[in-house]
Amino acid sequence: MNQELDFMFVKYARVWIPDVEEVWRSAELTKDYRQGDGVLQLQLEDGKELEYKLDPKTNNLPHLRNPDILVGENDLTALSYLHEPAVLHNLKVRFTDSKLIYTYCGIVLVAINPYETLPIYGSDIINAYSGQNMGDMDPHIFAVAEEAYKQMARDERNQSIIVSGESGAGKTVSAKYAMRYFATVSGSASEANVEEKVLASNPIMESIGNAKTTRNDNSSRFGKYIEIGFDKRYHIIGANMRTYLLEKSRVVFQADEERNYHIFYQLCASAQLPEFKALKLGKADNFHYTKQGRNPVIDGIDDAKEMSTTRNAFALLGVNESYQMGLFQILASILHLGNVEVKDRDSDSSIIPPNNGHLSVFCELMGVTYQDMSHWLCHKKLKTATETYIKPVPKLQAINARDALAKHIYAKLFNWIVDHVNKSLHSTVKQHSFIGVLDIYGFETFEINSFEQFCINYANEKLQQQFNMHVFKLEQEEYMKEQIPWTLIDFYDNQPCINLIEAKMGVLDLLDEECKMPKGSDDSWAQKLYNTHLKTCALFEKPRMSNKAFIIQHFADKVEYQCDGFLEKNKDTVNEEQIHVLKASKFDLLVELFHDEEKATSPTGAAPTTGGRTRLSVKPVKSKTGQASKEHKKTVGLQFRNSLHLLMETLNATTPHYVRCIKPNDYKFAFTFDPKRAVQQLRACGVLETIRISAAGFPSRWTYQEFFSRYRVLMIQKDVLTDRKMTCKNVLEKLVQDPDKYQFGKTKIFFRAGQVAYLEKLRADKLRAACIRIQKTIRCWLARKKYLRMKHAATTIQRYVRGHQARCLAKFLRRTRAAIIIQKYQRMYVQKTCYKRKQAAALAMQCILRAYMARQLYKALLREHKAIIIQKMVRGWLARQWFKRSLRAIVYLQCCIRRMRAKWELKKLKIEARSVEHFKKLNIGMENKIMQLQRRIDEQNKDNRSLSERLNGLEISHAAESERMRVEVHRLRGAEEDAKNNANKVATLLEELERLRKDLKNTQKEKKAIEDWAKTYQDEMEQMISELKEQNHLLKNEKNDLNRLIQEQGQQWTEKMQRALKEETQQLENDLNEERSRYQNLLTEHLRLEEKYDDLKEEITLAVNVPKPGHRRTDSTHSSNESECTYNSEFAESEEGSRGGEDVSKAILDMSLFLKLQKRVSELEQEKQSLQNELDRREEQFQRARARDDEEHKKARGAELEYESLKRQELESENKKLKHHLNEMRQSLRGSAEAGSAAPGSPPYTVLLDQLNSSNEELEVRKEEVLILRSQLVSQKEAMQHKVRHKATMTEPLPYIEDVQKLTDAKEISQAYMGLKDTNRLLESQLQAQRRSHDNEVEVLRGELQSVKEDNNRQQQLLAQNLQLPPEARIEASLQHEITRLTNENLDLMEQLEKQDKTVRKLKKQLKVFAKKINDLEGGQMDVSPGQTTDEPVHPVNIPRREKDFQGMLEYKKEDELKLVKNLILELKPRGVAVNLIPGLPAYILFMCLRHADYVNDDQKVRSLLTSVINSIKKILKKRGDDFETVSFWLSNTCRFLHCLKQYSGDEQFMKHNSPKQNDHCLSNFDLAEYRQVLSDLAIQIYQQLIKSMESILQPMIVSGMLEHETIQGVSGVKPTGLRKRTSSIADEGTYTLDSIIRQLNSFHSIMCQHGTDPELIKQVVKQQFYIIGAVTLNNLLLRKDMCSWSKGMQIRYNVSQLEEWLRDKNLMTCGAKETLEPLIQAAQLLQVKKKTDEDAEAICSMCNALSTAQIVKVLNLYTPVNAFEERVSVLFIRTIQTRLRDRKESPQLLMDTKVIYPVTFPFNPSSLALETIQIPGSLNLAFLTRV
Repeated sequence: MNQELDFMFVKYARVWIPDVEEVWRSAELTKDYRQGDGVLQLQLEDGKELEYKLDPKTNNLPHLRNPDILVGENDLTALSYLHEPAVLHNLKVRFTDSKLIYTYCGIVLVAINPYETLPIYGSDIINAYSGQNMGDMDPHIFAVAEEAYKQMARDERNQSIIVSGESGAGKTVSAKYAMRYFATVSGSASEANVEEKVLASNPIMESIGNAKTTRNDNSSRFGKYIEIGFDKRYHIIGANMRTYLLEKSRVVFQADEERNYHIFYQLCASAQLPEFKALKLGKADNFHYTKQGRNPVIDGIDDAKEMSTTRNAFALLGVNESYQMGLFQILASILHLGNVEVKDRDSDSSIIPPNNGHLSVFCELMGVTYQDMSHWLCHKKLKTATETYIKPVPKLQAINARDALAKHIYAKLFNWIVDHVNKSLHSTVKQHSFIGVLDIYGFETFEINSFEQFCINYANEKLQQQFNMHVFKLEQEEYMKEQIPWTLIDFYDNQPCINLIEAKMGVLDLLDEECKMPKGSDDSWAQKLYNTHLKTCALFEKPRMSNKAFIIQHFADKVEYQCDGFLEKNKDTVNEEQIHVLKASKFDLLVELFHDEEKATSPTGAAPTTGGRTRLSVKPVKSKTGQASKEHKKTVGLQFRNSLHLLMETLNATTPHYVRCIKPNDYKFAFTFDPKRAVQQLRACGVLETIRISAAGFPSRWTYQEFFSRYRVLMIQKDVLTDRKMTCKNVLEKLVQDPDKYQFGKTKIFFRAGQVAYLEKLRADKLRAACIRIQKTIRCWLARKKYLRMKHAATTIQRYVRGHQARCLAKFLRRTRAAIIIQKYQRMYVQKTCYKRKQAAALAMQCILRAYMARQLYKALLREHKAIIIQKMVRGWLARQWFKRSLRAIVYLQCCIRRMRAKWELKKLKIEARSVEHFKKLNIGMENKIMQLQRRIDEQNKDNRSLSERLNGLEISHAAESERMRVEVHRLRGAEEDAKNNANKVATLLEELERLRKDLKNTQKEKKAIEDWAKTYQDEMEQMISELKEQNHLLKNEKNDLNRLIQEQGQQWTEKMQRALKEETQQLENDLNEERSRYQNLLTEHLRLEEKYDDLKEEITLAVNVPKPGHRRTDSTHSSNESECTYNSEFAESEEGSRGGEDVSKAILDMSLFLKLQKRVSELEQEKQSLQNELDRREEQFQRARARDDEEHKKARGAELEYESLKRQELESENKKLKHHLNEMRQSLRGSAEAGSAAPGSPPYTVLLDQLNSSNEELEVRKEEVLILRSQLVSQKEAMQHKVRHKATMTEPLPYIEDVQKLTDAKEISQAYMGLKDTNRLLESQLQAQRRSHDNEVEVLRGELQSVKEDNNRQQQLLAQNLQLPPEARIEASLQHEITRLTNENLDLMEQLEKQDKTVRKLKKQLKVFAKKINDLEGGQMDVSPGQTTDEPVHPVNIPRREKDFQGMLEYKKEDELKLVKNLILELKPRGVAVNLIPGLPAYILFMCLRHADYVNDDQKVRSLLTSVINSIKKILKKRGDDFETVSFWLSNTCRFLHCLKQYSGDEQFMKHNSPKQNDHCLSNFDLAEYRQVLSDLAIQIYQQLIKSMESILQPMIVSGMLEHETIQGVSGVKPTGLRKRTSSIADEGTYTLDSIIRQLNSFHSIMCQHGTDPELIKQVVKQQFYIIGAVTLNNLLLRKDMCSWSKGMQIRYNVSQLEEWLRDKNLMTCGAKETLEPLIQAAQLLQVKKKTDEDAEAICSMCNALSTAQIVKVLNLYTPVNAFEERVSVLFIRTIQTRLRDRKESPQLLMDTKVIYPVTFPFNPSSLALETIQIPGSLNLAFLTRV
């Protein structure tokens, strides 16, 4: 091939050359290759130059390397050059760079073990792959499983998935994920989940069948084939497991660093448990069978914990504790058997020492006798034709016999466990088809290969042959389908190798023959092999240095087998006497293992094929004498060959699918690729053979449209024809000269290997030439632009230079002129300054002189003035001194005189005292005489007082005269002394004057100093003031800054508060949406359970087929409490039906699921009841709070309520009178009822009308009079009480007396008195009521005061706590507290409002009910006359039923209810109703019927109608739930019916938008709030059904329209698509475009608008539609590498813009639909932005906030260049993105959940349509309805 492409070996061409370390290395040609050259000049990637010599014999050129845009393809067959280095490099790039572990290779899925847990196996990934074609999505094990599942359903053919690979490659995990996919997509997850049962058996099978090897810590040492059975609906019903070639030799021997089966180590690790004490186990190092590998521990594995997992798995599969302990007992006995020591007795015999401890334990555990077992372990029985001999055996044979027994027991135990696993997975339902999953060992080669490796490689030869034939067959079918001339493709046929192994005289045949020889040995068998095949078969070789080995050339590699042990392992002989001893055991489980020994037809180590397909099972042979012995003597090789043939028959009868697992390295490093190990496995698993077969034909295949889109650039305009096929043919004939390089099929063009690379080279050359031409033109344009810019710049520079020079000259002239002017002004300034200085000096001199003269004058005047003041002060002082002396003399004189008089008086009193005392002593007892004397003394005293007064007057006059004389004398003496002193003081004053002059001079000096200091101080103060002003200015600036900062902080805190409030509000909204979502999911679950229950009920009916009359309730027997759970009526009926069917004992049905559903329904009912109780409790709390509010409201309206009560009492009394008159009139009219009807115009009618009118007039007059009278009485009473309080003794008030005087008539006086007494009584009652209300108000105020105090205390505590916090935390805490308080207040206010509204509604309804009852009673009184007999016809007067206008009600009979439901719901065609009639007509009709049932107060009719309507809607939705138009129609009508129930319920909140006529039509008798909730739940269910129906319609269009279709033609270049676009998959139903999606959206929107769906509900539906579109598109983008390109990002953004345009056209931009597309928009932007630098990474992180980290990294990993000019995203850039996004807290889920349904709300939307205007069309067949 390379010689044919020698023209491609030019300079810069890249090739692959062999390498010892990396297997293949990339190099680049530095020189063109010419034919005949023997050396290629190459340069390696590290820059090293190399000369590559060509083989002179073959002259084969090295392999060419694929273009970079083809590297990393999903399918290896899409590569232009198909060879080993290309495959290896593509796998490495995908695995290490893109972290993709799956790759297609034609029909094979290559899976590389990542040694790391990846999030690519969740339910979201399963849903994404479900229903997709295999080539449409990225490679995955789920894609293979989906392909198998679809082909099983489409072709009615069984399928097989063959998973192969070496130990540690991940075979078991791949098989497990395939089974999980089947269990999920087949719908078995809710019933018998077989996948879970199989997974529960995994710990068991791993513990008994897996062991540690040098390559894998958990290597499966057996193969298994699991058949998953399906029924006719392709649901999983059961499974069956077949096992192959258990490695029994591992029980008795392990190589270094290996272990025995895990179960033995788990037992030893759990030996200390109480239940295991009897097993007498110890550490694993104590037993021979577990210590040979010398490594009993696996790092990171806890064997004791694994033992617990194994036991739990046994329990899940139904193995009880006794059986488990039996199994562990047998396993422990095997360990003890391995420790039995055998000793030589002589050279030909052996013996076991007596009382061997381990053998004793073995016999005890197995229930056998010690003597028998020890005897037959050392002896064997020989039989001849006539006699039987017992012969001892040597020690070696005894040890071999012991090991053989241990292996045989373990194999039997393994088969028994597998059999029980199959029983647990078995199903009684008939199997329709199956999918088999084969988990089998791959090709193995070790340093020492024995019998096990021979069997494994033999099985792989058979599987490889089947694989080659299948690939060849597919190639042939593809060529025939496309009508390509068929040419025989040479491929490797390994039939000679298979014949070498299994044919007559083959390896197995010679081995069996040697086993039959009495003295056969491994050496003799090897010689026979050499003699038979060495010269005749080229695939058989003999090693040079060995005579005990042979080499077989397998399809993968040469393997050297060591002959030692082949015969012994093939014989697998067990001493029959030992088996007989075990069969005689008392241990029941051991006997059960061996009781059907004679029936064993499955190979040793393989489980019986019970539970599988009968046509593939081994037929049991007939029982014959000696047959058991013959079957037991079958060799292992024969048995394995038979089981392998059976497996091949099964696989050939199915359609195979291949999964090849690759182990990337031997050290279990995550995402580390070892090329040597990988290429070795690729060769062994047949992947390279697939590549070789594909490359031998036409591996590259393109559809004509793909070829035209990709290579349109190579065509010219005239080559493009309308027929794409002819266009491609014409172009190819010009481009490729050799017609053998391509073939034209019906739909595709087939190319030989390398031709696509050649076309890509031509395309790249054409694009490169175009780029060069574009570059040339652009560079010319750039150079010209540069020249023009330079020319313009030069001109500009010249202009600016010249201008600069002119400006410089002008500047010089201006400076010269300015200098002259400056000189002039300078000289003027000098002269002016000199003049001003002289003038200032003259003025200063004049000022000084004049100041001196003024100061001298001032001093003279000052001295004169001060002398006068001194004189004045001296004279004043002298006068005051004289006055003081005179005053002291007078006072002294007065004192002397008063002292003298006082002495005289004292003496007189002392004398009198002495006389009286003496007289008392002498005259004791003479009181009378004393009294007389006393009176005499009093008289004398009087006389004395009068005399004293006269004496005092004289003395005063005498004293005054004396004083006058004394003053005069004193004055004269003072004047004399003054005259003497004045002469002395003149000298003193002169001295004082001199001293004062000296003080004045000192004072002047101090004054001058003070003035100087003051001046200095003033200067300092001024400086200080200026500094203070500056500081003040700075402080003001700082203050302003602080104010601004405070304002900014306040604004920030305000914004923070707003953000916090917004976040809190958003959180509350999210919580509300989550609560709605949970509630709606609960409704969905409830609906699903109901539907499931109905299905089970139908199955019961079909299975039993026994009529059960009388066990189902009809509609007429429904209980009165049906309104509490109306929407569960069908469920209740189903329960009745199920109870009626309990008598059928032989019904074939598993009732466990039914009981679970019943339990689930009961739990849901209990949960609903608890929620209802909680709601009632909250309503009671609301009622109490509202009652308190009502009391407060009443107190505020005190006087008004009193007036209303008075008015109401009066009206009631008048109403009683009117009723009395009305009854009298009716009784009077009954007599004339027989004569005629009371029609308008008849005498009874006229009389009644006149009396009613007169009664109304009289009622109005009486009401006015009573109100006036009572108001007057109340005012008089208040005035009287006021006067009585102030004047208790006064008479009655004058107005009252005048009024009484006016009442002259006695009747009027009595009536007034009675009225006054009633008024007083009323006032007293009102006073008591006010007192009680006042007391209650006081209590309430006290309570409120207490609450205020508590609130105050709490606020203080919070304040104290806040004061301890830092400022930021304090503000945040106060903000949080304020938000909490406001929220609580809002909630309280809302609760109070709801309570008040509910109370008002209840009171109104009660009033209506009472009025209705009164009318009914009156009607009942009117219907029958007391005097009428029963035989006479009754003719009631139809007074209340007079002809009126249509009231918007429809009357129907009870028996017409089914007909109403049938015609209006079950048989109604939505299309006709939506087009021809008003929207929501069925809802209006049903509500009008309901109104009439409410009007006649028939609760049974209301309940029955609502129940029938709800059940009928459910029934029609169950029947036609897939029809979008039907579901939309009933969603609209259900919502309209719900809105009517709210609009006409009488609730104030729903009546605000009603017209007065609509308010009159409100329901009057029943509160249907509970039914509104039921209808709301029904509407939610219908909405979810609508979303599901819409999703089923949109789902097939989304991927094709949004991703695959090229809306902008020619933007995205098509890349090679691989070997085939999965032609085996289901063909596409058609190609959808974006226009198809928009047309479908228009259809949805128009249907909902025609049905009258609420606008808000339409917005929610559209939002859900766009979420589904965005989620499905993004999920497919994340799973399709071919879609992650720059051009596809542009296509997606254009498609999204078209969807946004549709939203704008429909005025739906505010519905939130655009936001749901944000993740998709960001993913498209991510495909288009630059992805190189750190700035780009930062931009991506900030831009993609709606994408998770996993999604961003996935898109970057999948980004694929479409053209050679684009670049891949580097691994370093992806790691940078991961580092920047590692702090994000988000879900690790990769895909968006497409099953999410936003919680729906139904905002109240009242109708303006009047019910009385609705006309019922005749097409509805509702003539039995009567308009009321």
